[in-house]
Amino acid sequence: MLPEQSEYLSIKENSVLGRYVVNGNIDGFLEKIKGKCDVKIVGRSVLGLPIRRILVGTGPTRVLMWSQMHGNESTTTKAVLDLINYLNSDRPETLTVLKSCTITIIPILNPDGAAAYTRVNANSVDLNRDAQQRSQPESRILRNLFDEFQPDYCFNLHDQRTIYNVGDTSKPATISFLAPAHDESRSISPTRAESMKLVVAMNKILQKEIPGQVGRYDDAFNANCVGDTFQMTGTPTVLFEAGHYPDDYDRERTREYIFQGLMTALHFIDVDKVSKLNPSEYFLIPENQKRYFDILIQNAHIIAPSLKKGDAIGLLYVETLTNGTIDFVPKIDKAGSLDGYYGHNTYNCLIDSDLKVLKRHSAVIKLLSVF
Repeated sequence: MLPEQSEYLSIKENSVLGRYVVNGNIDGFLEKIKGKCDVKIVGRSVLGLPIRRILVGTGPTRVLMWSQMHGNESTTTKAVLDLINYLNSDRPETLTVLKSCTITIIPILNPDGAAAYTRVNANSVDLNRDAQQRSQPESRILRNLFDEFQPDYCFNLHDQRTIYNVGDTSKPATISFLAPAHDESRSISPTRAESMKLVVAMNKILQKEIPGQVGRYDDAFNANCVGDTFQMTGTPTVLFEAGHYPDDYDRERTREYIFQGLMTALHFIDVDKVSKLNPSEYFLIPENQKRYFDILIQNAHIIAPSLKKGDAIGLLYVETLTNGTIDFVPKIDKAGSLDGYYGHNTYNCLIDSDLKVLKRHSAVIKLLSVF
């Protein structure tokens, strides 16, 4: 049984909030849990920052998960801290998980990228395209831990951009999942089918919380990606993508749903409910599309006379690190006929109240001066 929201708030790790999460933010948490979890430095980044792993549970089923492979994708890091708090809460349902599973978590695999708030590491390498070559110390650390731990399941934890919607709907993709392919033909091996079943289990639960806001990530095969590589070894692997929830740019609500997904997966593994699920239901989850802007300005010709009547302007935020905080700086992405697109914030210039609000948005008005 998963916790209600009020119960979740009691285990949420409130010392780590927002989008900018670095090693220093989680040091206090790691020190706090040492009595109940084994915390160990398993290597160092390009710039010499420690990469830690958390070990919890004593069961025969081994689950490996890692977060912030991309340094600017921190939502799942917050969620795994909540997960550790929950597992350490001595609830009967968590004790059974700990008796059946041994869980290893790398909360921040790319601490240099986290500090700089970039996708890549300090050598400008995307670690999620380095699975075969393993040219970077962070890539070797993850693979060495994989080989040593020999997991039965892998959870690859990421954030996705605000551009994604679910299928042909206007619902934002708050959470997306992928059972990575293990070959070019994207065939369904027993391993991949197991991954699909876990996604089906999580989707069933999350649909009750965020109906229509769960998407399926593109499953194009790339052997250089870590998830595809681990799937190729015969280890069921699931990609988690934390996306946008309305008015939640700090992704505190999304963090809760990632936590719910993680706990659902662990409970299904714990009581062996996975075998009862139908992997074909995985394909009933709509695939992500890219139809969202952070700001959509409809009938923009009213304030941008060079545009045609009825044209729109779509803006996306550039997440910018400024003095230890993330600023969301708008940038024009597209202009013209944007039928079929949606806005997390939408302004119609034919509506006086919208136009007044928009004109108070000085950064946006400055951008529109190019038209």
